[in-house]
Amino acid sequence: MSEQTNGPAGPTLGELQQRLTDFAAARDWQPFHTPKNLAAALSVEAGELLEIFQWLTPEQATAVMAEPDRAHRVRDEVADVLAYLLQFCTAVGVDPLTALAAKIERNEVRFPVADRGLTEDGNETG
Repeated sequence: MSEQTNGPAGPTLGELQQRLTDFAAARDWQPFHTPKNLAAALSVEAGELLEIFQWLTPEQATAVMAEPDRAHRVRDEVADVLAYLLQFCTAVGVDPLTALAAKIERNEVRFPVADRGLTEDGNETG
């Protein structure tokens, strides 16, 4: 395995995208890594993450990381979701951090902080 350069907090998204690209290329998987296939794989992996929480109460879901077996599964599924998302972004030429920053900015405009809130009984203040 080639030596990886990591920043102080670990690998960058770009480094991870390159590792994923190299991993797929070494196995001749590129013909299968089309946007459609990667989007489908991303959806499947997100479903597998959801499956861990299916039927759990809110309290059980909040405590899932305290259970070693479930915590391991959650970390694995998060990694799978992120891997397919990064591969999808590579395939379609989207910078995920730039896309996220732009989306947050649009949402800040679409959903401004209200000048008024709700009281405990649900009535509006201000």
